[in-house]
Amino acid sequence: MSDSTQLQVAAIQQAWHGSQAATLDRTEQLIRDAAAQHARLVCLQELHAGPYFCQHQDAGVFDLAEAIDGPTAQRLGALAAELKLVIVGSIFERRAKGVYHNTALVFDGSAELAGFYRKMHIPDDPGFYEKYYFTPGDADEPGFHPIETSIGKLGVLVCWDQWYPEAARLMALADADILIYPTAIGWEPQEQADENERQTDAWITVQRGHAVANNLPVIAINRIGHEADPTGVTDGILFWGNSFICGGQGEFLAQADRTTEQVLMASIDMGRTEQLRRIWPYFRDRRVDAYGDLTRRYRR
Repeated sequence: MSDSTQLQVAAIQQAWHGSQAATLDRTEQLIRDAAAQHARLVCLQELHAGPYFCQHQDAGVFDLAEAIDGPTAQRLGALAAELKLVIVGSIFERRAKGVYHNTALVFDGSAELAGFYRKMHIPDDPGFYEKYYFTPGDADEPGFHPIETSIGKLGVLVCWDQWYPEAARLMALADADILIYPTAIGWEPQEQADENERQTDAWITVQRGHAVANNLPVIAINRIGHEADPTGVTDGILFWGNSFICGGQGEFLAQADRTTEQVLMASIDMGRTEQLRRIWPYFRDRRVDAYGDLTRRYRR
């Protein structure tokens, strides 16, 4: 891959369409739309084939999980092979009896899996009871390691990982070319409008910060639409969209709104990171001798 290559990328912002079949049909249509616009990399949101089921705890939900090479992977792989795309998808993975992961999958112009990433940071908050469902990914396999593809090394992380600068930095130190964050995040509908704005701004800002701190482009993909709480205890979640693509100085290359299902397109200069690191040499000036306490839970 030439450093001067302009890479056409797409982020697909999508709603849940009431069934896995209908949702995947719509996903396929949007992937084909992205390919028609000359995208080479297409990124999907977290758990894109189903509803966001973590609003409540129900052992029956584990029946939704599938093998890493299951039906969703097979469909995405077939599209990657047909359209000669790199596709980043997401599944609820059944790894073994009682071991389930929130897993990102990468296909590189082939039906064969190029690599995967199992979500490392797992939240447990009202409406986001993910610790009940997901085992954290292993630190060493695959851990915070970019996935090699024909278009570059993809630093794929998932949702809650986006709040941790350590995750982005470890991907950058392993020579990632792009940071990619499939996401499912939203508000409780009864939240105050000013609090909603603060939360959305924080979500956008922290990821743009990862771009700046690591001189890397970022692709953040979120879902849209309201999804009810199956228990009726809360008013559900209104997913706030706002998917975006930014460059290595945090500059917006493309940004979606809160409500529209769309293919968000941008051109990324894959040679820009080298230029930025020459003028903003953060990596040169890191004090690696002084950071040992970062491996501790707290300094006192």
